[in-house]
Amino acid sequence: MKLIIAIIQPSKLDAVKKALTDVDVHRLTVVDCQGFGRQKGHTGVYRGHEFSVNLLRKVQLQIAVNEEFVQPTVEAILEGGRSGEAGEIGDGKIFVLPMDDCVRIRTGERGSDAI
Repeated sequence: MKLIIAIIQPSKLDAVKKALTDVDVHRLTVVDCQGFGRQKGHTGVYRGHEFSVNLLRKVQLQIAVNEEFVQPTVEAILEGGRSGEAGEIGDGKIFVLPMDDCVRIRTGERGSDAI
């Protein structure tokens, strides 16, 4: 079992959800978050005063999958989350983490059956 955490652009959420549905991944958690990497934020002007926005809005996806779904899930996120053919700075990151256990609260099922 693996936990896949993806940080993507908010505008790409619908495309990523569609790509995940196409590879039979139907369960995910979406979290609004902020961060910065190479984009380093931007500056703006509000009522004549310049201000700096260091944290940019992002969306975090958390997806628990069994081993056979890891590669299709990662490829679906890449397909839906990438800007253009080559991608752009700020498209995001995907992290694949080992997951020791999973418990379905409703039934008490554990492990891969709970996913």
